[in-house]
Amino acid sequence: MTKLYVGNLPFGITDQQLMEMFSKFGKVDSAAVIMDKFSGKSKGFGFVELENDESAQKAIKELNGVQMDGRNVTVSVARPKR
Repeated sequence: MTKLYVGNLPFGITDQQLMEMFSKFGKVDSAAVIMDKFSGKSKGFGFVELENDESAQKAIKELNGVQMDGRNVTVSVARPKR
């Protein structure tokens, strides 16, 4: 399983839409848009877990830099939490 960081997302995107965005590259184990705990609004980034590295690399290649609602989305392998 490979975890991807997805940044600069449109603020209106949902977990379901994020999952659908990545499902064409392989089996998505989880997809979550990170929300601000006080306001309940999106922080503009999220994480997606794909079942294998090949699917993850394909998703990075295809989606990194793609424009969504006027924002250039960034996709990369997630770094471990410090």
